[in-house]
Amino acid sequence: MAARRPDRGGAHSDYFQRLSRALAAAGLAEPRLIIDRARLRQNIETVRTALAARSLPPRIVVKSLPAHGLLNEIAARLRTDRFMVFNGAMLAEMARAHPQADLLLGKPLPVPQAAQFLDARIQGARPQWLIDTPARLAQYEEIARARNLRLRVSFEIDVGLHRGGFADPQALAAALSAARASPHIEITGLMGYDPHVPRVPNSAEAWRRSQAAYAAAIEVIRAHVDDPSRLILNGAGSPTYTLHAARGTAANDIALGSAFVQPIGFDQESLAAHVPASFIATPVIKALARTEVPGLEGMAPIFRFLDPNTARAFFIYGGHWMARPVSPPGLEYNGLMGRSSNQELLTGSEAVDLEPDDFVFFRPEQSEAVFLQFGDLIVYENDAIAERWPTFPVSA
Repeated sequence: MAARRPDRGGAHSDYFQRLSRALAAAGLAEPRLIIDRARLRQNIETVRTALAARSLPPRIVVKSLPAHGLLNEIAARLRTDRFMVFNGAMLAEMARAHPQADLLLGKPLPVPQAAQFLDARIQGARPQWLIDTPARLAQYEEIARARNLRLRVSFEIDVGLHRGGFADPQALAAALSAARASPHIEITGLMGYDPHVPRVPNSAEAWRRSQAAYAAAIEVIRAHVDDPSRLILNGAGSPTYTLHAARGTAANDIALGSAFVQPIGFDQESLAAHVPASFIATPVIKALARTEVPGLEGMAPIFRFLDPNTARAFFIYGGHWMARPVSPPGLEYNGLMGRSSNQELLTGSEAVDLEPDDFVFFRPEQSEAVFLQFGDLIVYENDAIAERWPTFPVSA
């Protein structure tokens, strides 16, 4: 009896009932990724207000928001042309769509991928390439020299995440000296990513150390450029942008992406003011009165007694996404049946009254690995499907 789980089942809230009606009215009957425009704009305003308090310019992370309509909505409302990109395909996509934009690489690209972009000669595009080691700098200097180009480069620094980059001032100084000596390299700034700060046991100390490391790197780079006021000092990320805004920061350029759509994996204290703005909707294919696991049919009453949320079985259209069911409440994956990307099984209690063609809603665990799986993003606004935003071509 002590092990018996409570019944968590229920019906769709008014919000999800209205969203279901809008999807049905639009003739949608397959898995789709939904963007709630009103909620998106609420998150945009939350970001704008927080960063404006310290006059910190935002940089939009493209991998987390891979659709031009979505990016344009955010950029227009924040009045920014700063973007961060993470692979060659999205770099080329953004360079063609926004040739005058300030594009900063969020990770170092392998040299063949950088060379392919340079050889495409996209008019007006001058991204800031990311350098994490002296060897990478030498490679980029070589491809720039071979093409008689001058590349803008930013240097990745380790501010406590320990995922690479320059970890001490001496190594950074040596790399900057080599860059300054080359006519093919223009030093543009630093990038220090700090998502570890809210996750470690002593987050206050992690924050202090990350800021101290960034400040030390700034002192080094200022000695290697003619005009330090023009340096781009990028930092933050969705989990920590509010810390930079509230506490002050060594950075002068704040990157974030997922916080605009607030996947469930970003539900944390630092983002408490954000609201979920993205959902996966998919129809129920089969609704069964009883959950029966093959080979364990006789155990069904015991499973049902121990966990009322296993009483009914709902097989949905598609599945196996990086997402968690959120409506109707009480739905859960079945550990004995396992996951399926064809007709995934969700179980629920007798209180879950779903029928075939009814919608089930999930929240993505993250956006960057999920948003490219559903075709056009479906924009929900004023109780109707207002628009469709084509996503970028699939890329890793």
